Formats: sequence, structure tokens, C-alpha cells
Amino acid sequence: MNKLGLSHLVQFFIFIALQVFLVKYLVLFDTGFCYIYIAFLLFLPIQLPPVILLLMGFTTGITVDTFYDTAGIHAGACVLLAYVRPFVLRFLTPRDEYDANDSVNVRLMGWGWFVTYTLVLIFLHHLLLFFLELGGLKVVGFTLLKVLVSTLYTFTVVVIVQLLFFSARRVAR
Repeated sequence: MNKLGLSHLVQFFIFIALQVFLVKYLVLFDTGFCYIYIAFLLFLPIQLPPVILLLMGFTTGITVDTFYDTAGIHAGACVLLAYVRPFVLRFLTPRDEYDANDSVNVRLMGWGWFVTYTLVLIFLHHLLLFFLELGGLKVVGFTLLKVLVSTLYTFTVVVIVQLLFFSARRVAR
């Protein structure tokens, strides 16, 4: 396993541990929930093969499901995020393409790119997660409010993590 793979493995365990032991308890007025663990999927290298990305999404989600006892809803939402991520990246690709070694980084990609990328993926993840959790269309208004508030909450925490712990330099393989 190379240095980059080991770095991502460490990130996986850090984000899962943060989610399970800390962030799980930081709820805003029973409406806003932070799911910091999806930052692991958001910050993966851009040129990652889709099959590997889907497997990593499933592994991430099922790990959280194990701790939350939620029967696969996090796995489903993470697989959706992993499936849609290449399409969002293709839509946001600059004219000169991405460097093959680039991971998602606000300092390298710019604020406009980063905000669009993260908000779209976080919103889709939360939309599926909360509607799977709901199990139907009973309380659509409140569920949509939870999706919006949780998206903004998670986005804010993801930006803080990105600014504090990820440098602007490119990673060499």
C-alpha cells in the first residue's frame, strides 16, 4: 500500500470515529444533523475508478450503519453519493482537466467549484438518507427542512475540516 492509500485509510477511520463518538451527539434542535463521515468520500482523489469508489461508498455507509443500527440507509445514501460523484465532477471539469493526482481541495479548486461540488453531493446524500429513514412520504415538509438544515450544517463542518486539516499542495503518488 502506497503513502496515499495509507493516508486515505487513516482518514476513513478518523471520519468514522468522529461521526460515531462525537458528531452523532451534535444535533441542532432535532432538525440539523451533521454527517461528517461523508467528507471521506468527498475528499477522495478525483480520478478514482468508479467501481472502487462505489465499494468505498458502500463500506463507509455500512460501517456507519453498524454503529447506528440503521439497516443500510447510510450505505444506500453513500452508494448514491459515490455513483453521482463522477457526474458532478465531469460537469465541473475545467477546460484544462484535472491533474490525475488531485484530491478535492478548496485551495486548489477554488471556492465556487468546491461549494457547488460539496453542496450538490451533500444535499443528494441527505435527501436519500432522510427519506429512507422516513420510510415513506408522511411528513414531507419537515423532512425537507431536515434535509436543508442538515445539508448546511454538514457543509459548514466539511468546510471547517477542509480549511483546518488539508493543505494546498498537490500530493505526489
